[in-house]
Amino acid sequence: MKLKPIFDVTFKVILLATCLLSSAARADVYGYVDAQGDTHFSTEALDERYQLFIKGDGVFDSSQLTPAAPEALRTPLFKVLTEHPNLKKFEAVLAAAAAEFKVDLALMKAMMAAESGFNPAAISPKGAIGLMQIMPATAERYGLVGDARKSIQQKLTDPTTNVRLAARYLRELSALFPNQQALVIASYNAGEGAVQKYRNTIPPYPETRNYVRLVTQFYQFYLPQVPALPVATGRIHLTIPGRSNMPAPLTLNTN
Repeated sequence: MKLKPIFDVTFKVILLATCLLSSAARADVYGYVDAQGDTHFSTEALDERYQLFIKGDGVFDSSQLTPAAPEALRTPLFKVLTEHPNLKKFEAVLAAAAAEFKVDLALMKAMMAAESGFNPAAISPKGAIGLMQIMPATAERYGLVGDARKSIQQKLTDPTTNVRLAARYLRELSALFPNQQALVIASYNAGEGAVQKYRNTIPPYPETRNYVRLVTQFYQFYLPQVPALPVATGRIHLTIPGRSNMPAPLTLNTN
């Protein structure tokens, strides 16, 4: 959550800087599975190994999306995103949090894929933790504190705690930006203050724009109409171009 690279033990979601994509660029997603069985995603074809996975439509509005095209459903990349064992493992945790806080379950799954690759032990260099990459400061905002038995960082590795905090945050963002899912996604990445700074539009940060594209496209795969496919394993590598140009995060002043 909020402008960080993600490195973990089981999966790796790597945010690397390349060129700036304009806001009018198609929201395409490229990917491939390497010889070790690891999966790589990017919003650009970074080399000849990357093949077009999802053809975008140039808009951020997820309400205009439909379930994924049949050709995408037959790819190994789709199987990784929808049938990974850890996604199945945390399905009940996600569903409970989505119901409790009245947020979109499909969106939570798409964001978890982008944030941690479904790894509860993921920790970013900036200190974001767990399945939904929660910063300790964000957790404290919702009342989570460390104690003699466990630090706040240790508590954030608990899947239920981590996912519930993310759902609470998403509920707050949804109330702040009603019926504007793209702004909710952008706020989760850059902070709601950054979205407000740019007059309730997606900030012109390459990473944030690419993050919104990826999450919006992944969202299609978690809609209820999508059928189940055989289980896929291996690590996930996600490249979101533009990270090097990100400014310091801005947060909402609630005082």
